[in-house]
Parts: sequence; C-alpha cells; structure tokens
Amino acid sequence: MAKIFRVSARTALSSVVEPIARALLRAGVSPNAVTVAGTAGVLVGALGFAARGHLLIALVLVVVFALTDFLDGTMARMKGGSTRFGAFLDSSMDRVADAGIFGGVAYYLATEGDRWGMVAALLCLAVGQIVSYVKARAEGLGMTCNVGIAERPERLLSVGVGGLLTIIGLEWALPAALWILAGLSVITVGQRIAHVYKQAQAQA
Repeated sequence: MAKIFRVSARTALSSVVEPIARALLRAGVSPNAVTVAGTAGVLVGALGFAARGHLLIALVLVVVFALTDFLDGTMARMKGGSTRFGAFLDSSMDRVADAGIFGGVAYYLATEGDRWGMVAALLCLAVGQIVSYVKARAEGLGMTCNVGIAERPERLLSVGVGGLLTIIGLEWALPAALWILAGLSVITVGQRIAHVYKQAQAQA
C-alpha cells in the first residue's frame, strides 16, 4: 500500500516538478546544487523554527524543501541519469536532513518538559539512521534491501502528521506519532536484516 501511494504521489508531482526542473537546468543549476539547497532549507525549518516551537512555519519549510529530493532526481534523469557522486551526495544529505528534523523536534520537546517525547524523537533519529545504514551496507555487498514498513517517506510523513495535529491543539499527537514511528522503525530494521539474510543464504 505504501509503495502504491508513493507511485501515485510521484505521478501527481511530475506535472509540477518537470517544468521547474527544465527551467533550472536551462539556467545552469546543477542537481547537486539543488540537493544541497534543499537540505539547507530543511535544516533552517527544523533547527531554526521547529526547535524553537514555531511548528507551523517549520512544517511548511520542511515540506517545501523536502520536495527538492524529488526535484534533483528529476533533473538528474533529464541530464541522462544520476552520477555516482550525485547519488552519494543525495543519500548523505538525506541523513543530514533527517538528523536536523528529529534533533530539532527532540530539542523542542525537551524545552516543553516532555522528556518521554524527547526520548522518542532521539530513538527515531538513531533507529532511522540504522534503517538507512542497513540498506546502504546491503547494497554495498551487492544485495537488494528495498523493504520495510517505515522507509524514509513514511518516517517524514509520520512526524509531519504528528506536528500538524499538535499545531491544531492535540499536544499528545507529536509524542504519540514519534513512539509509533520508533516502533515501526525497529520493525523495519528487523525486516531488512531478515531480507538480506535470506539473500545471503541463497547465495551461499
């Protein structure tokens, strides 16, 4: 279901993103520059606004700049495909952005006196990095690892929905979303390890 949703979302975004991508390429902007700019924007939203409790502004900025992850990929395809460095940079900047988002949320919850919410945010940060590492390590060994119920889009959507519900007055929503996400992320790590184990056994 999650994969079907992502495919539908990508199809809907294509009609908006592709003209922008063409315009940026004509202006001489590189996909790598868009990747870095998008990450910088996410960090401004997360650390400059979410950490200080300005959740609505933070949510808008993070959503807008997170979409550059789709824009830079579209630009790369239009140029004939992503380079090895471009793929490396994109993955690295995703990790930086995720750290900024969950770090900013953890700081905000700590200042609000919600220690358990802060713990949940830090767990999401730590386990989310492990989710990404497991995939990268598997692919580095020549195996696939595109499985799991809490991949990056689901992780960002979860914290975004929790933040939105908190903005409209449900103060418990963000910590609750983080705890659910932390649990799903742990399950995802297990799913990916099991998936790689089956491949390794088949290749043995």
